[in-house]
Amino acid sequence: MYVVVCYDVVKNRIRARLIKALRGFLTHVQKSVFEGELADGRYHEMLERIRKEIDLEADTVRVYHLCARCRPATEIIGTGSHVEEERDEVL
Repeated sequence: MYVVVCYDVVKNRIRARLIKALRGFLTHVQKSVFEGELADGRYHEMLERIRKEIDLEADTVRVYHLCARCRPATEIIGTGSHVEEERDEVL
């Protein structure tokens, strides 16, 4: 599945830990946005990690799912670029 994760985290220390955790799963595309392709198992692992890192009473994390048809319709204005899918190359 292809997901976009955005967050609003109050404390710098917690935000730094969340960013480090999310980098293990997705591509960091903006200050508070990550996106990329995840298998079901990795997706659930990421959700659990997010829950462990944030303050559930003060912080917000949103996870949006993009279907295959929606991804090419994403508009980027300014300096951003589309995230390239990682593919295993066979030589």
